[in-house]
Amino acid sequence: MDIVKHPESRQLVRTVKASAYVFEDQNSKCLMSYVEQIAPSEASVLIVGETGTGKELVARKIHALSNRKNKPFIAVNCGALSDTLAETELFGHEKGAFTGAISHQIGWFEAAHGGTIFLDEIGDLSPSIQVKLLRILQENEVVRVGSRQTKKIDVRVIAATNIRLEEAVYAGNFREDLYFRLKVASLHVLPLRLRTGDILPLAQHFIYDYSQSLNKKPSMLSEEAQQLLVDYHWPGNIRELENAIHHALLICKNGVIQSYDFQLSGFKHKLLTSEYDFSIYRNSNQTLKQLLFSWFEQGIEDLNEQLEAEITEAAYEYCHHNQLHTAKLLGISRNVIRARLIKHGLLSPNIRI
Repeated sequence: MDIVKHPESRQLVRTVKASAYVFEDQNSKCLMSYVEQIAPSEASVLIVGETGTGKELVARKIHALSNRKNKPFIAVNCGALSDTLAETELFGHEKGAFTGAISHQIGWFEAAHGGTIFLDEIGDLSPSIQVKLLRILQENEVVRVGSRQTKKIDVRVIAATNIRLEEAVYAGNFREDLYFRLKVASLHVLPLRLRTGDILPLAQHFIYDYSQSLNKKPSMLSEEAQQLLVDYHWPGNIRELENAIHHALLICKNGVIQSYDFQLSGFKHKLLTSEYDFSIYRNSNQTLKQLLFSWFEQGIEDLNEQLEAEITEAAYEYCHHNQLHTAKLLGISRNVIRARLIKHGLLSPNIRI
């Protein structure tokens, strides 16, 4: 992991190597196709996905394919900023603006001038910071803490969250106007368990990468180890896979990684909020009829409702939370898909998207 120092402060901003661009699964290829479409524009982008799915890598890909590719890319973890720190870090401050402000400091928005700023965990920003962020998006100008002068900036904003901002808006924790400003273009990065075609290519990437840093020849994955990686549910997503490969390389013998070289958690990751866990069937070799037979034998109540909920959620994720595309995919009207999304808790009733 690389560290980039703030131009005029001791604060550090995290950046990651952009070498792990592995998108071999069909779902990932669809996502990259969409990224290639929106990247050349100046539109703000909202990226939704679980922790560790590679949202920052996708943001960097958007930046790399845009006209701003030779300008700064600044990544800021909003979840790590307290309310008092967020304002001065994002917008900067003037000398004497508060106790300890012994000199002026530019904020991350000014540092990203001409380029792209990536705001991770955007849902953690306080309401007061949300108001100021909205002004930046509307007016393209920033005001440092302790100053009355505005500074024009040219910055493309890419935001990311691991929560459903629609629900945060409905609960009054996130501004609706800011939500729509950020969501000019939006995409959903699927969890690793729903793009299994990426698992082994990512594993090979990490094997090569860590073998170089450990100054050893790249190891091979045994067939059992490969099967384990594909079958595992990866609650920690790509980040967990990377750590698992790193550990396996440290202890494997004779240049072969065995299944027992991995330290993987034993708990199951539930995909649905319902009491039934349909995820255990996703990677099985059962036919749909066999799958249904097993459910019939279990005597699952409201099976039609459960199937409708599963299909609706999967289609909505596949279409990157686009209602119109989801409706077309399922061959139903947008009004019907909206009703289903609300019915199954995937969309708040007062949010129109």
